[in-house]
Parts: sequence; C-alpha cells; structure tokens
Amino acid sequence: MTPETRKQALRRMRIISGQLQALEKQIEEDRYCMDVLDLSLSIQKALRSLDGVVIEGHLRTHVVEQMNGGEVERAVSELLRLYRVQGPVEGEATQHHPPHGG
Repeated sequence: MTPETRKQALRRMRIISGQLQALEKQIEEDRYCMDVLDLSLSIQKALRSLDGVVIEGHLRTHVVEQMNGGEVERAVSELLRLYRVQGPVEGEATQHHPPHGG
C-alpha cells in the first residue's frame, strides 16, 4: 500500500469507527428503527468506499508489479477471487455481453 493510500484508508477507518460507535449507542438507546438503518447503510457505503481505495491501490501497485514481473496468473487469480467475494455488479446478470472475438 502506498503511503497516500494508507493515509486515505486510515482516515476512512476512523470515520467508520466513529459511525460504528454511534450505531451501537443507537441500538443501546433503542432508537427509531429508520435512524438505525440509515446509519447502518451509511456505514456499509463507507466500507465499500474503503474497499475502493484499497482495490485501487492494489491495482496501481501490486497488480502492475505482478504483470510486469511475469506473474500474470497470480494477478488474474487474485482479481477473480475478489470478484467472487464481491459478487457481480448490480444489474450485471441481466445485461448480455457478447463473447470476445466474435
């Protein structure tokens, strides 16, 4: 991870940490369900944003190094693993993409 990526990731983590503490407090105080859900969804969005920062950093550093170093299969394997964990992008399953080369 580059120093800039690390800085961005840590900043986002601190925000998320504060949001998690606030969410726990809302639940302890039996706050209105929609308020709890709003904050929970906000946290999930913040986590996806953190993922995006880390993924971009990985692509710009490690994946480039792997490709340039002849470790193409490793790079592809890691990206496929990430895709499988993340799942397809919403709406992707309904879109038709023609096969390559034809």
